[in-house]
Amino acid sequence: MTLSFAPDRIEMWPLAKLQPYARNAKAHGADQVAKIAASMAEFGWTVPCLVGEDGEFIEGHGRVLAATQLGLTEALLIVPRHLAVASSLWRSPPA
Repeated sequence: MTLSFAPDRIEMWPLAKLQPYARNAKAHGADQVAKIAASMAEFGWTVPCLVGEDGEFIEGHGRVLAATQLGLTEALLIVPRHLAVASSLWRSPPA
């Protein structure tokens, strides 16, 4: 069975190429980022971030902050190219 909503691949991108989403509703405090970093240090980076083809975050801001704190230079991520047509749904301005 082929899943049309599954990503093609998991990628590694330089952290410098990524851009936070300016209207991200979720703020990560220093304590939460430290907990995420501790988890990543112990278990590895197990959940990829989602980013647009332009490098703007869709999901995963906290993991990238934690990666920066750990001194990592690359991010594990998925670019949901199969959702490119629907990308305006998560990027549209509030009504």
